[in-house]
Amino acid sequence: MLAGLASALGRQFTPGGSDAFNLGVDFKGGTVVTAKFKGNKPSDDEIRGALNKVGVADSVIQASTDKPDEVLIKIPLIENTEAAQPSAAQPTNEQNAENPLAAQVQAGRTTVKNALDTFGKEAEGENSLDSVTNAAYKIIGTDSVGAVAGSQLRNQAVSATLLGLVGILFFIAFRYDWTYAAGAVIAVFHDVIMVLSFFSIFQWEINLTVIAAILTIVGFSVNDSIVIFDRVRENLAFNRTDSLFKITNDSINQTLSRTVITAGLVLLSVLALVIFGGEVLRSFSLALLVGITLGTYSTIAIASPIAIWWQDKLGAAKTKLIEVQKTERLASASRRSVSRRPIAR
Repeated sequence: MLAGLASALGRQFTPGGSDAFNLGVDFKGGTVVTAKFKGNKPSDDEIRGALNKVGVADSVIQASTDKPDEVLIKIPLIENTEAAQPSAAQPTNEQNAENPLAAQVQAGRTTVKNALDTFGKEAEGENSLDSVTNAAYKIIGTDSVGAVAGSQLRNQAVSATLLGLVGILFFIAFRYDWTYAAGAVIAVFHDVIMVLSFFSIFQWEINLTVIAAILTIVGFSVNDSIVIFDRVRENLAFNRTDSLFKITNDSINQTLSRTVITAGLVLLSVLALVIFGGEVLRSFSLALLVGITLGTYSTIAIASPIAIWWQDKLGAAKTKLIEVQKTERLASASRRSVSRRPIAR
């Protein structure tokens, strides 16, 4: 965790350094191009490779489920809009200054066109794709995702995660106890910070699928914690003589096989996504891989110890309060006894 925080702070505040996190098009903004292909449509990896050749590293390729011949291509904002456009169609600096959004859209379209020309000629203008015999594709739509919309998505993602943690806190506090709720939320917060630390250290791309993975990790980690806390509550009902530490330790051992088997089966599925899921699911599967691994550990090594520590602190504070109240009662009784004693003459 400390290494991840150091990496994020170092990247963010070092002069000339990169950002703390490698945010994707969903958060930074970019251009969205819809292309329709004729005949055999190139695979997502082939399109991504063609975009890499023209200098686009962080692209998102999404195939349409209801229209198999169409594909949605998201690319980051083009920094040099003039260089991305053909010389015959380059607008002046004044035009770019007046309408920077249009310049970004045009530059993004031109960049995608240069990449897709690898697969054949585009059906330009008003010509339909089928009417041009030697055309391989046609760009049928171009739109822009601005930085403002990206920042709104980022804020909404943070709000969703925080609201999830608050909801978990109140649910466990209502169902069990505030000490258990604090332990579970701190453990989940640890899992989220660790996932973000890995993404900062290795500069993996953070997109909306990563936010979905983080929310999944939150639910998975809390589920494991609730299983242990429920067993602790059952054991406390039948065993009033042993210490809370021993009862919690026994409860962890009793549920350990269930926790390990469940996490192991999920990790097998996630590993399959990491290996065979392709570039589209890469960030999602990596976040799940890190989060579920650390979530299993944090449930045992963080949530339960914090709950025990808090209960001990509350118990010690309650005992001290009782002793103080007892001392005050004795002192008060002593003062009353002295006041009632007759004065010798």
